Amino acid sequence: MATLNNKAVIPQKYELDSKLKFRCHPGVACFTRCCRNIDILLTPYDVIMMKNRLGITSTEFLAEYTRYEVDDKTTHPLVFMRMKEEEGRSCPFVKDVEGCSIYEDRPSACRYYPVGQVTHRRLDDDDKTPIHDEWYVIVKEDHCLGFEEDQVMTIGEWREDQKAALCDDMNREWKNIMMKQDIPKDQINEKLQQMFYMASYDIDNFRRFVFESNFLEIVKIDDETLAKIREDEVELMHFAFRYLKYLLGIEKAFEVKAASDK
Repeated sequence: MATLNNKAVIPQKYELDSKLKFRCHPGVACFTRCCRNIDILLTPYDVIMMKNRLGITSTEFLAEYTRYEVDDKTTHPLVFMRMKEEEGRSCPFVKDVEGCSIYEDRPSACRYYPVGQVTHRRLDDDDKTPIHDEWYVIVKEDHCLGFEEDQVMTIGEWREDQKAALCDDMNREWKNIMMKQDIPKDQINEKLQQMFYMASYDIDNFRRFVFESNFLEIVKIDDETLAKIREDEVELMHFAFRYLKYLLGIEKAFEVKAASDK
């Protein structure tokens, strides 16, 4: 996810079988230009990949490498990569010659470029259940020379080649939560925003919340789920998405213990 340069977006809807003529490599004269002067919106899985690559906690990563702002429509906190405070606003992980220093664990927005993914939420005509449609756009910026290369792929092949499909699978549930804009704003206060931030991005702090607070004394969680989220960080991330749905009143994802069970 990134803030797209709308002026550079080709006004056309692309599908997975649409063709893309593009290749990026160190030999292209514009190499790493796309890593500057851009706002990269991070997803929960992005944070997990990068903080593990750097060998630090999510709390440390967020403090050192990100900034956040509140979305006007949903009032949810959004986390962006913090660019260097210098002319050009380059990504802290990009090197002029070598390129991305965390390439294998780069954010999903970087994997997709120059493709942008669009998610549209609508209601089913019959039962009014939410449906999330996905399609793609191509961002063709003036500085980018990758479009002059000979490589041709479908959008689907590009996703697989850049390992963006895995990121989509990891982030889809969270993105669907982010798309829900009919939650009354007067129900979203600063405390809820803080919890949303923690559950979305600060996975290590969320783990402490689950296992070191009185959370498990209040909420019923089966032993199998507890074992999974204790050992598997991705399972814990998806558990956090369930918590977000519960927190926002989207879904009754948890059962509160009766007084006699506590």
